[in-house]
Amino acid sequence: MSKNLTTRSEDYSKWYNELVVKADLAENSGVRGCMVIKPYGYAIWEKMQAELDRMFKETGHQNAYFPLFVPKSMFEAEEKNAEGFAKECAVVTHYRLKNDEDRPGKLMVDPNAKLEEELIVRPTSEAIIWSTYKGWVQSYRDLPLLINQWANVVRWEMRTRLFLRTAEFLWQEGHTAHATKDEAIEESEKMMNVYADFAENFMAIPVVKGFKTETERFAGADETYCIEALMQDGKALQAGTSHFLGQNFAKAFDVKFANAEGKQEHVWGTSWGVSTRLMGALIMTHSDDQGLVLPPNLAPIQVVIVPIYKTDEQLAQITEAVKDLTAKLRKLKITVKFDDRTTQKPGFKFAEWELKGVPVRIAVGPKDLENGTFEVARRDNLTKEVVAGEKIVEHVNDLLEKIQTDLFTKALDYRNTHITEVNNFEEFKEVLEGKGGFLSAHWDGTAETEEKIKELTKATIRCIPLDAVEEAGACVFTGKPSSKRVLFAKAY
Repeated sequence: MSKNLTTRSEDYSKWYNELVVKADLAENSGVRGCMVIKPYGYAIWEKMQAELDRMFKETGHQNAYFPLFVPKSMFEAEEKNAEGFAKECAVVTHYRLKNDEDRPGKLMVDPNAKLEEELIVRPTSEAIIWSTYKGWVQSYRDLPLLINQWANVVRWEMRTRLFLRTAEFLWQEGHTAHATKDEAIEESEKMMNVYADFAENFMAIPVVKGFKTETERFAGADETYCIEALMQDGKALQAGTSHFLGQNFAKAFDVKFANAEGKQEHVWGTSWGVSTRLMGALIMTHSDDQGLVLPPNLAPIQVVIVPIYKTDEQLAQITEAVKDLTAKLRKLKITVKFDDRTTQKPGFKFAEWELKGVPVRIAVGPKDLENGTFEVARRDNLTKEVVAGEKIVEHVNDLLEKIQTDLFTKALDYRNTHITEVNNFEEFKEVLEGKGGFLSAHWDGTAETEEKIKELTKATIRCIPLDAVEEAGACVFTGKPSSKRVLFAKAY
């Protein structure tokens, strides 16, 4: 199988786009700005979904589902949120089509079917959910409300890229209501930590935990917590956000509760979400010029077994040996595929599974049967070894764990060597254009300076790290006093 992938050093963006398509993850659809997630891509998303869903439930959350449409008056109730999303909204204005008399066989919008009130196709669900919570909350005994939904949302993006930015995408959004401010802040931090745990232990992606600046904050939030990851091209990617909403939505939708003393108070809210952007992060963190590299914890197929034979008799003997091995691996919850297709040669299969990022490949031929051995290849570092049959199950099990750890270590080393302290604007521009990565720099705390730096360099403040050290310094741009460093980067 000829992969013919553009190399990362040639054109990183082109490499990414080609890889998503050639590895059978997704393709552009007939609807502009939207994508079709293909079975192999969706299988990875399902594994992400399953792990996150488990983590949400372990932290006391339940799943529900809310409408896709939000009446415009409801949407604009929280002004900052409405203003923040206004330019990205798709709007439903009519409820019927009719035959077009001037063009037989064609349809037109029925002008008599105009909606009394326009409906917004949800770009996010705070409005519809908080208007619902008003009916669910009467007393402190009803709190906390810990709800998550798995859904699609629409944000009318003009410049789209598969997984990273599409007009419609899949995500989860948690929306919680609490009796106290402290409880809501604790929830926001807890969910940021859940996301960080998932990114590091399942995606093998190291992340920086921090706060967004006021400019970059979610519209309608008092505080946005985020996890930021670094891709191989030195650009950052926001991998998840968790928002402390204060009482903004509770006041907008009049969600009150009677406290233990019987007094009426507005509840405190949070919202948090990750989306199919995580697929983009996964691809760009680990993959190479040969194709996808998937961490075993999220790979739909963890082990592929390829028979090498000349006669049907040899294939039958190999198949028997593989049946036994497959059963033993599956007992350990390892997903295995035996690629016994007769229409493709082993070389083609090797290239295909390499492109698709399957962590471990086992090849078995007549000689292996004679010797009681298996040839085992690692996808992450492209090494091969011969393993004795009696040790193969334990070896594969240990190898999958090792690959998972090694991928994280490799990404962490890259990230750590690409956080650079800069102390003046010349140095800032030089490192940004040359080395890339995160730039740790002092900032004077003003939106004006943040905007000016973005305008001149396309770099934004990715986050104010949670573990930022208090130190006296001078803003990298204005020279004004600053008390801590923040992380700048170009971002997706």
